[in-house]
Amino acid sequence: MTIALIDYDAGNLHSAEKAFQRMAAEVDAGDLIVTADPDVVARADRIVLPGDGAFPACRQGLKAIDGLEEAILDAVENGGKPFLGICVGMQMMARLGLEYERVAGFGWIDGVVDRIAPSDPALKIPHMGWNDLEIDVQHPVLEDISSGDHAYFVHSYAMRVDTPAHRLAHVDYGGDVTAIVGSGTTIGTQFHPEKSQAAGLRLIANFLRWCP
Repeated sequence: MTIALIDYDAGNLHSAEKAFQRMAAEVDAGDLIVTADPDVVARADRIVLPGDGAFPACRQGLKAIDGLEEAILDAVENGGKPFLGICVGMQMMARLGLEYERVAGFGWIDGVVDRIAPSDPALKIPHMGWNDLEIDVQHPVLEDISSGDHAYFVHSYAMRVDTPAHRLAHVDYGGDVTAIVGSGTTIGTQFHPEKSQAAGLRLIANFLRWCP
C-alpha cells in the first residue's frame, strides 16, 4: 500500500512525515511518499492533505501545481480512496471558506469555514494549545479514542457543519468548535494528529487500517 502525503508548500511537513512513517511501520501499512506529483497521487492507496496558513492561500497552492488538485479529487470522488485532511486540509473539505474572501472548497462536507467567535472575550484567537475532544458520532477512525482525550490545535477559523452526521467530534472553546469531520471515504481533523501524542497517533493508525 502507498500513502501519499501531499506537499504543496503549505506548512512544515516534517512532523507529519515522521508520525505517518512511524504508524505505517507499526501497522504494516506500506510506504509513505511525500509528493506533489499528480501521477503518484493517482496511484496511491491513501491520501493525506495537510495545510497551515490561510484557506485561500492553501487553495491557490494546490491549484498552482498542474494537475494536483484534479488528481486528488478524482482519486477520492471516483476512485473511493481514503482521504485525511489536517487543519486547513480539513477545512478545504467544506463547501465554502470565508477567510478574507469567499473561496469554494471541495464540497465533500456540507459546511462553511468561518472565524471562531468564543462567547468568552478572554479566550484568545487563534485557538492554540491542547483541548479535550468530545465524540459526537462513532467512526472506525476513532476506535480507542474517547471523549476527554487531548488534541493539539492551532487555528483561527473552524468549520460549521450543516449536516450533523458529518461532525464526528468537537471541542469547547467558548462554544462548540468542530474538531473532526467525515463523510464517505473522507476524514478531516482541525487539530494536528501528528502533534497530539497518543490520541493523534491512534487516529493515524486507525486511518491507515481503515477499509471504508
